[in-house]
Amino acid sequence: MAIVTRAVARGLARDARFALGSRRVITLDNISKRHGSQILYLSASMSVFHGEKIGLVGPNGAGKSTIFRMIVGAESPDEGTVAVERRATIGYFDQDVGEMSGRSVLAETMAGAGEVSALAAELKQLEEAMADPARVDELDALVERYGDVQPRFDALGGYELEPRAQEILAGLGFAPEVVEGDVGALSGGWKMRVALARILLMKPDVLLLDEPTNHLDLESILWLEKFLREYPGAMVITSHDRELLNRLVSKIVEIDGGRLTTYTGDFDFYEQQRDLAAAQYEAQYARQQAMLAKERAFIERFAARASHAAQVQSRVKKLDKIEKFDPPRRRKLIEFNFATPPRSGNDVVRIEGVVKRYGSKTVYDGLDFVVRRLERWCVMGVNGAGKSTLLKLVAGAIEADEGLVKIGASVKLGYFAQHAMELLEPQVTVLEQLQAAFPRASQGSLRNLLGAFGFSGQDVEKKCRVLSGGEKARVVLAEMLYDPPNFLVLDEPTNHLDLDTKQMLIRALSGFEGTMLFVSHDRHFLAGLSNRVLELDGGEARRYDGGYLEYVAQSRHEAPGMR
Repeated sequence: MAIVTRAVARGLARDARFALGSRRVITLDNISKRHGSQILYLSASMSVFHGEKIGLVGPNGAGKSTIFRMIVGAESPDEGTVAVERRATIGYFDQDVGEMSGRSVLAETMAGAGEVSALAAELKQLEEAMADPARVDELDALVERYGDVQPRFDALGGYELEPRAQEILAGLGFAPEVVEGDVGALSGGWKMRVALARILLMKPDVLLLDEPTNHLDLESILWLEKFLREYPGAMVITSHDRELLNRLVSKIVEIDGGRLTTYTGDFDFYEQQRDLAAAQYEAQYARQQAMLAKERAFIERFAARASHAAQVQSRVKKLDKIEKFDPPRRRKLIEFNFATPPRSGNDVVRIEGVVKRYGSKTVYDGLDFVVRRLERWCVMGVNGAGKSTLLKLVAGAIEADEGLVKIGASVKLGYFAQHAMELLEPQVTVLEQLQAAFPRASQGSLRNLLGAFGFSGQDVEKKCRVLSGGEKARVVLAEMLYDPPNFLVLDEPTNHLDLDTKQMLIRALSGFEGTMLFVSHDRHFLAGLSNRVLELDGGEARRYDGGYLEYVAQSRHEAPGMR
């Protein structure tokens, strides 16, 4: 049934594109690009049509962000052309938000709305000038200019600009008091949300979104998903959120080995088609290799016989003319079989009558909760509901104001949180970090483990101080899971992990013979690993038997804040 539905969706997307006249808004034609000695693309092409929604996928470092930078003119291809339709507006969101300070969150958002934002600023200046007695001599010119600017501002929906900005900021999780506050007081993650809000408010013809769900909670991701699904313009997006891609895009463009390959369909369909194409190519390559081996054996056997000279020459010419397949390029996906953890007691953690306050805010007032062996609890709740607080209490990172948090017998606890990445030794290499933790382990087993977490070849020699946030998270997870505890407490373990590493982690943890308590905003991760759901809401705790998908069916919402 799912395949039929996707086929229908693909057909509808194709019909919609033809209804728009199949007009290309962006064309990359035979582009080639190098970064140092690395070839990113070689004679590669792709197109973006009006109204199309495209997922851009590929391994880390393949050149996804470079595609965006070439489209907006920040970089140029070494060869080939990048063409953008005349007068098309492009909104580009990336991870470099720049400096933000001196304005309110609302003003900063509205300042990025393109032409309408500039017109709003000019209208304000004109109104102040017309009210200034010192500029009475300029009044006629000011009124005339106001008469030119105001209709254009109105036509662009300028008078709806502030309400739209408020709606977008609310959708991205900003509380009303924060919207009026200084943008400079925000953390880096919240500034990212402001930068995203600016682009969405701009309403460009094409949205270029480079990992827009980084730093978003599940409620904000769901709001963004709905916004983008209804967005009338074209969109090219990179994302490590598999479910988001499945629900949004009708085309996938894969960057791999210097090529841009286009697949029609969502991410799941792309994976099926990519694997099918790879299997077919391997079969063709194997058949050709068998044929070539047979022909070469004949030539070697009869090369010295005059009676077979004509046949030998004929087969040599035949081999010279054959277009030979290149060896298949196999994707480097390393699996790692994690060790079986020791068995714990049946009661892994017991929480009784816990009270926890931060200043005047009470997070829990008499919380009771029990985690039993082999249960896999995912904790749901809006920002401030106490998800991370619960994990910290269990891990012993903080203490309850009142009540009991008791860890059970024979429990070996492993706790992953974002601050754990700060505990890496900055001057040692990735491999040395693991060797220090496991001095008796063979270098081969540690390299295999790091390969499963995306560190191949010389990557293991990188110093920890130069690693990105995602790379640090992978090192910490690898170190934790090499000698796994029997109780994993994980706070957003998939932040910044790429799609392949997430999939490897889900497969590995699916076979984990222990207990889990975790928070994640990745729906694929939640659905793949949970068998219990704890929903925190206003100090109350609701328990759901079954995993995340059963929770969605029972509660009729995908996240607590989406009722």
